[in-house]
Amino acid sequence: MRSDLFDFELPPERIALRPAEPRDSARMLMVRPGGAPEIADHTVAELPALLRPGDQIVVNDTKVIPAQLSGRRVSRGSEARVDVTLIKRLDGSRWRALAKGARKLAVGDVVRFGEEGKVCFLSELDATVEDKGEEGEITLSFAFHGPVLDQAIEERGEMPLPPYIAGRRPADERDRTDYQTLFAREEGAVAAPTAGLHFTPALVAALAAREIAIREVTLHVGAGTFLPVKAEDTEQHKMHAEWGTIDAVTADTLNTARRNGGRIVALGSTSLRLLESAATEDGTVHPFARETSIFITPGYRFRAVDVMMTNFHLPRSTLFMLVAAFCGLDVMKRAYAHAIAQGYRFYSYGDASLLFRA
Repeated sequence: MRSDLFDFELPPERIALRPAEPRDSARMLMVRPGGAPEIADHTVAELPALLRPGDQIVVNDTKVIPAQLSGRRVSRGSEARVDVTLIKRLDGSRWRALAKGARKLAVGDVVRFGEEGKVCFLSELDATVEDKGEEGEITLSFAFHGPVLDQAIEERGEMPLPPYIAGRRPADERDRTDYQTLFAREEGAVAAPTAGLHFTPALVAALAAREIAIREVTLHVGAGTFLPVKAEDTEQHKMHAEWGTIDAVTADTLNTARRNGGRIVALGSTSLRLLESAATEDGTVHPFARETSIFITPGYRFRAVDVMMTNFHLPRSTLFMLVAAFCGLDVMKRAYAHAIAQGYRFYSYGDASLLFRA
């Protein structure tokens, strides 16, 4: 399909720079293709009443690491500032990263991150450039390994806010909690599964009281989630790969619930992409532990997911293409036009939508 079909105009003031407080007070647009009404305004706190007992909400328990590091090249006799965003862990000491100022780097260069003495037990955090790729990608081999490296990154790094927020304000200490979901446990993401940002302990309790279960899966969200589709045709777009896992108990539980009439509700596009990657043609979800680069566009036949809750996405993004596949492109264009006209807040810290599959 032509990628320009997924374009729309969004006024800059609709981009949220902070989340709603409390989180479940955010607005939520319900979209039921062919329903009466097709579009209805709600809040996230109303979610339990909009679902049915027996439904299974599948959440992503990935945890965002403070993946943005500022450093300087300390080899070759001169210093040069280098800012990197870690995008993929390769092993205990090596990361793939996007470097701002990559042209200043050569294979073998040493980059030193953070201010001297900031880490309580390390005097410095050094990494060697092991490889250079296209468009600013580099491989960094750190001098430390495993939990020691993780702590050093935690203490020296900044939260990797999406560019549409970071371009308007710097990350701060508040983002270290605001940009994590209630379910964040498994470290490895460089972007939050943002639909989960709306959940609070009170909402979880209300869902449990209505006999709506929450099941956890893991998909480590990569920086590619923010990239627009630059190709003129969607078939020419190369989707980024992300690591995901679904254990056997969770898969069996979801399959049993669905056989008994419950619906699978994906909390966010990350959970949906993982579930669809793990499902066979008949909709059965299988255990999963590998990378997925599934790219969902209109015409895709959904196997596992019946309902999804998600935020409002960028024009020409793979995420807007996904929701257009789920509900229909014309339906989602009407829904987004309504949201813009009614003052909904967009993107990572914005409001939510509850979508029923067409």
